[in-house]
Amino acid sequence: MPLPFYHRPEPAPPAFNTARPLTETDAIEIWIAKWLRIRRKDLIARYDCDPRRIYEIWEGVRFPLAREKALAAFSTRYPQLVGHVDPSHHKRLPLKTRSPDQLNLFG
Repeated sequence: MPLPFYHRPEPAPPAFNTARPLTETDAIEIWIAKWLRIRRKDLIARYDCDPRRIYEIWEGVRFPLAREKALAAFSTRYPQLVGHVDPSHHKRLPLKTRSPDQLNLFG
């Protein structure tokens, strides 16, 4: 006798492929994709990695020199877009704020 729908276990979350770790070349392409406004979801699908690995690259934790190399490659590939991108590292928003009304997000 099948169990009612609400008793079925939830499917397992998708496992990310860990067979091929991200390389510095991947990090350079991830930076360029960020500046071209490729969605994070598409990058995760393209590189089949955990989203935290993408943010580690954008924050400069992994492959810290990749941003400068990517900016040089970006300026040669897309010279007309160089002035329209923000080449700085990703900035995390704090999860816990001191003010309950979160006004520090706008300051």
